[in-house]
Amino acid sequence: MKIVGAISAIETIAEGRGIRELASLRERFGGVNWKKKKGTATLLLPDGAMVLAEIHWYEAHGIGKVKMKVKRWL
Repeated sequence: MKIVGAISAIETIAEGRGIRELASLRERFGGVNWKKKKGTATLLLPDGAMVLAEIHWYEAHGIGKVKMKVKRWL
C-alpha cells in the first residue's frame, strides 16, 4: 500500500505518557515528545484500486512519522 496525496483531518489522539508504546519508541527511535496521531488518506492498493482509509501513526519532532498502520477503511 502507498499513500497517494496528503493526509487530511489530522488529530492528536494521545501524547506523552498516554502512549502505550512510549518506552519502545524512545528506545528504538529516540526523541522526547512523542504523539499518536490519526488522519484520513487515499491509499493505492497493490491491485491498482484507490481507497480512503483512516490511518494511525506516531510522530516526534525531528524524527517524523513512524509505525503507520491502517485502522479502518472508509
